[in-house]
Amino acid sequence: MTLTARNIGFCYGSKPVLTDISFALDSGCFHALLGPNGAGKSTLFGLLTRLLALQQGGILFAGQSLKKHPAEAMRQIGVVFQQNALDLDLTVRQNLMYHSALHGLSRKQARLRGDHELERFGLLDRASDPVRTLNGGHRRRVEIARALLHQPTLLLLDEPTAGLDIASRKALNDHVRQLCADDNLTVLWATHLIEEVAAQDRVLILHQGRLLADGPVQELCSRSGTTTLAETFELLTGVGS
Repeated sequence: MTLTARNIGFCYGSKPVLTDISFALDSGCFHALLGPNGAGKSTLFGLLTRLLALQQGGILFAGQSLKKHPAEAMRQIGVVFQQNALDLDLTVRQNLMYHSALHGLSRKQARLRGDHELERFGLLDRASDPVRTLNGGHRRRVEIARALLHQPTLLLLDEPTAGLDIASRKALNDHVRQLCADDNLTVLWATHLIEEVAAQDRVLILHQGRLLADGPVQELCSRSGTTTLAETFELLTGVGS
């Protein structure tokens, strides 16, 4: 297992946001974290990346406590948050070089890895362009390329297709799935869009801070007596797709 969460709980003041969340991610697999807006997905990502302090439960990365060995764990994690975090006035390459320096990569390593990732994303010819000249889909690709520079084994993506059109959403989703196949990368893809979940995926359904289901799509449908994930989701959450 790449990452294991055990009995995670979190409150903002007296308001519980996550309650008794437990799951484990399989190495080299694509996992969909599905939940409506406000389900607690971003809070969970904040805990997994140490932006928020863990209040209850534990998180293990490759068997080691994230709390006790944070530096070792964070070196293995790449993350793309819902809000764009690129510097729009810098070029694509400058954004990647700056991020590489934060991870202690030499300029040569940064240039080689950055160009490699940009080429995989079809953006090497845009390396010298200011980020603000890119469309939304290309900016997201740059963010994912940046998250992969230090060669993590786990990639966390929080609503990565927010604001993108249908074609761009599908292209980005397909590319991340290819990364799993090519690099044995473990992915946790948070979304409220059922169409971003494939039939072969393992899906975790989060609603009102509780993990209502965890398993392959077909297995969840079988348990629920439904024929589609949309039906299962509506049955469990009461939220229509």
